Amino acid sequence: MSIPFSNTYLRIPQGFGNLLEGLTREILREQPENIPAFAAAYFKDLLEKRDKTNFDPAEWGAKIDDRFYNNHAFKDSSEEKKEEVAAVKIQAAFRGRMAREEIKKMKSEKVEKDEEEK
Repeated sequence: MSIPFSNTYLRIPQGFGNLLEGLTREILREQPENIPAFAAAYFKDLLEKRDKTNFDPAEWGAKIDDRFYNNHAFKDSSEEKKEEVAAVKIQAAFRGRMAREEIKKMKSEKVEKDEEEK
């Protein structure tokens, strides 16, 4: 028994779409008669290339996809540290300015009180 309509939303794993696009491109280019056998050979070849070169096209595709959504995949961790240090410096400068203004205000209030007492 099948359910004709379902509100279940299945998400494609990251990098999987990229792998399928590559397979589709090769199928269209080669026009094989036995597509399942061609797909098996294609993925076997990809696995061998991944083992030899330590390059995973699925991971690379996931990073490309991720780049368009949040742009964190291609950031260097040293860049993040630099941004954090810069943010801390900006916050410290702002807090220092606020503290100096508060001290200036307190001094002017003290001078006003002293003048009123005289």
